[in-house]
Amino acid sequence: MSTPFQLLLRVRYGECDAQQVVFNARYGDYIDVAATEFYRALFGSYQYLLDRGLDSQVVRMTTDWSSPARFDDVLVIQVQTLRLGTTSYSLLVEIIQQAEQRLVARSEVTYVMVDAQTFGKTAIPADLRAQLERGAPGVLINQAG
Repeated sequence: MSTPFQLLLRVRYGECDAQQVVFNARYGDYIDVAATEFYRALFGSYQYLLDRGLDSQVVRMTTDWSSPARFDDVLVIQVQTLRLGTTSYSLLVEIIQQAEQRLVARSEVTYVMVDAQTFGKTAIPADLRAQLERGAPGVLINQAG
């Protein structure tokens, strides 16, 4: 089994709360950044979708937390396609604390493909479907410094 797409991020001080752990709402930011980089690995850029008159919207996100992330931790955020429907798809996002290889959080995010002008849902084109199905195994983006 190949390694899924990975993004490395370092936890910044301003992302932590009074409990000295990453504030819960920041995980949504981490997931969005990782999904955007996943799209960049698949399509070259998110703009590629927009140029085709397409966009995607989050319709569901569930996150299960397993352990805390703290200031200066390097997080490995793995992204892979979990499900593909006619107009929707789901990504599995796992956030792992790199030094201890400890699962921090696991999220499933469901997106609906929409027309970029009307925001009405539309079928995922066959070529995009193939790219989502293939994923970006082995791709590693390091934004941890």
